Amino acid sequence: MLRIGWFSTGRGQGSRDLLRTVIERKLDGTLDIDIPFVFCNWDNTEEENPRREQREMFFDLVRGFGIPLITLSWKNYRPDLREEDETVWRIEYGREMRRLLGDRLFDVGMLAGYMLWVDDETCRNYRLLNLHPALPHGPKGTWQEVIWKLMEDGADEQGSMIHVCTEEWDRGPALSYCRFSLRDGDYPRLWEAFEAKIEERGLDAVRREEGVEEPLFQRIRRDGAKRELPLIVHTLKSIADGDLDLDILDDPVDLSGRIDDELEEEVI
Repeated sequence: MLRIGWFSTGRGQGSRDLLRTVIERKLDGTLDIDIPFVFCNWDNTEEENPRREQREMFFDLVRGFGIPLITLSWKNYRPDLREEDETVWRIEYGREMRRLLGDRLFDVGMLAGYMLWVDDETCRNYRLLNLHPALPHGPKGTWQEVIWKLMEDGADEQGSMIHVCTEEWDRGPALSYCRFSLRDGDYPRLWEAFEAKIEERGLDAVRREEGVEEPLFQRIRRDGAKRELPLIVHTLKSIADGDLDLDILDDPVDLSGRIDDELEEEVI
């Protein structure tokens, strides 16, 4: 049985869907796993907390599954040190987090919507996996930054990957990935409209005025987002079943076929 430490910021529906789906796949026998704890970097006592209700829903979900919930508020933990030296603060936060986790044993940690940059020592102490919304060797950054970079470069494809967390941000060894074309279906029409706006107004103006509502941007995000959850499930299943060995990190496994088949079955 694969023991998974679950790390999440619990920001919204996506965080709940990830955890719920993995638990459901455990209960129906698809995943041979156990989740000994969920760690969150908020505790909902923060004064400024615009996602308080969403996070409380996430906490209720965790408790409802009977999973121990461990929290350490990044906002309330030594704010004076964070203001003085954020690098030192990150190291101290990581040390306190590891103390709170104590002797809870887990084989891998899954960063499932965990929005805090993990410190180097924690990366070295634990085997942590992260979902990054780009192909291996694709753009770094948030999903918004990734998509804008793809649009700026006129990319032909996009995808997501699961990689091992290392000291290098968004660049640990990739375990698995899935890809999809940005040139099929109605993409040519969306590219044409986008390029016309760029020629007329410039990229900066389009980003500023339309943001995530830009139609090509929205389509790329939608096609990427619907693949993220099955990518996590299939990757964890491959690890739990012994098909993917974390001690032998060769070329990442392309799971595009399995995920596309699953998405087609959902449509049917």
